[in-house]
Amino acid sequence: MHDIKAIRDNPAAFDLGLARRGLGPMAAGLLSIDAERRDHVQKLQDAQARRNAASKEIGEAVKSGDKARAEALKAEMGAIKDFIATAEAVERDIDRRLTAALAVIPNIPLDDVPDGKDETGNVEVRRWGAPGTFNYEPRQHFDIGEWLGLMDFEAAAKISGARFVVMKGPLARLERALAQFMLDHQTGANGYTEHFVPFMVNDAAMYGTGQLPKFAEDLFRTTDGRWLIPTAEVSLTNLVRESVLDEKDLPLRLTAYTPCFRAEAGAAGRDTRGMIRQHQFSKVELVSITTPEQSRGELERMTAAAESVLQALRLPYRVLRLCAGDMGFGSRMTYDLEVWLPGQKAYREISSCSVCGDFQARRMDARFRPADGKGTRHVHTLNGSGLAVGRTMVAILENYQNADGSVTIPEALRPYMGGADRITRG
Repeated sequence: MHDIKAIRDNPAAFDLGLARRGLGPMAAGLLSIDAERRDHVQKLQDAQARRNAASKEIGEAVKSGDKARAEALKAEMGAIKDFIATAEAVERDIDRRLTAALAVIPNIPLDDVPDGKDETGNVEVRRWGAPGTFNYEPRQHFDIGEWLGLMDFEAAAKISGARFVVMKGPLARLERALAQFMLDHQTGANGYTEHFVPFMVNDAAMYGTGQLPKFAEDLFRTTDGRWLIPTAEVSLTNLVRESVLDEKDLPLRLTAYTPCFRAEAGAAGRDTRGMIRQHQFSKVELVSITTPEQSRGELERMTAAAESVLQALRLPYRVLRLCAGDMGFGSRMTYDLEVWLPGQKAYREISSCSVCGDFQARRMDARFRPADGKGTRHVHTLNGSGLAVGRTMVAILENYQNADGSVTIPEALRPYMGGADRITRG
């Protein structure tokens, strides 16, 4: 949610930020509603002041015996009360219109975000690890999983439809092992506090992190009006909604392992085979709540925390700084981590780490009290994947595949796999 005062103070900068997102100017329309609201509020305040003054004057007129003046003032008071009752309803309507207009406008990119209209404008920052070489044509993860007899898309389709999978035996255990390893790593090496959070949330929670109202078609809703979370970011970030934190307690670093549910409404025809883009998947999410002064440094720290999982698993990857036209709705800057998939001969996204500034905090009314005790300020929020479990499994299957069809288990995961060092066909 944008600060209308900031738009009022510098409408040109706001429109320039939107232009970098590929959007037309909006400041004038927003400020028109804002001016209407401010003018109406002034009239309402004037009426309330006159009501208070007239009430006092009525008492004086009655006391002095001036009945005519008292009656005239009472008639004026009646008209003022009618106006105020109507004006308060009008004010609420104008507030709703302004809020609704602001709620669907994406965040403004930071100055050092690259310009660009889509993924072709993203900038590679660094690479880690070298893709392995194979003396045969490397297979894709779904071919490996099905050949092992441990990945069944047909059974999942009978139960749930497209974009689901059933895994069994060592692959099911690998899913669990990855989640446990990631949680242990993020809570131990990187200092995040583990949480168990709801998988279903209300409208206010989805609105607070920016999923509503703009992305309702990408979400799943229950019959009683709750929403299945598309990411634990929703539950974790909303833990600070409508609260005032002390600066000394920041930053908060939170993590959770949850299932995630996405309708993938805009992904028709993309990644229809395999586990890259599913309606249900699991993820270890990272969330930070911090001060404006710390938030950029926290983005670098969070990105490094996500990278450290890939490094521990010895998976080659690259880091991209997303351009303004390719960033998510609530982000001011995003780093994407893309892992190498030899079966696809391509780098594919496995984590996005974003700083949102006070964009979400304004929607949630999440604040902190500075150390000097003077007033309150909105917190800054960040989120990232540390990592997407299913896509990490995809990367392991493809990077650790062997010519005989087996898959070597990364050393870091072997304690979580009962000491096994290989997955073979049963």
